[in-house]
Amino acid sequence: MSQEYNIIWADIAEKDLKNIIEYIADDSPLNAQKVFKKIKEKASSLYSFPDRGRLVPELKEQGILQYHELIHSPWRIIYRISGNTVYVLSVLDARRNIEDILLKRLLNL
Repeated sequence: MSQEYNIIWADIAEKDLKNIIEYIADDSPLNAQKVFKKIKEKASSLYSFPDRGRLVPELKEQGILQYHELIHSPWRIIYRISGNTVYVLSVLDARRNIEDILLKRLLNL
């Protein structure tokens, strides 16, 4: 039997998702609902096997190995695992430069 993990969304990740859904809803409320459901389902699936997500390539290149991601194209769900908890940290558009976004977030701490 596999271990089950708790899933916790960081405030910034929830804000990311809210912004994505609001942007999509401007053109298609129905599509926004579908995207919201898919992203939440994808993140919720981490409760059983969170290691399946790949390491975030941009961070891996820098030797930072604790951050994983799942892709729901074009969005990247970035998370880390600590004990029996998965922390969803960001939901980012893969078409944007993730290094710039992460740097901006770190500088605004």
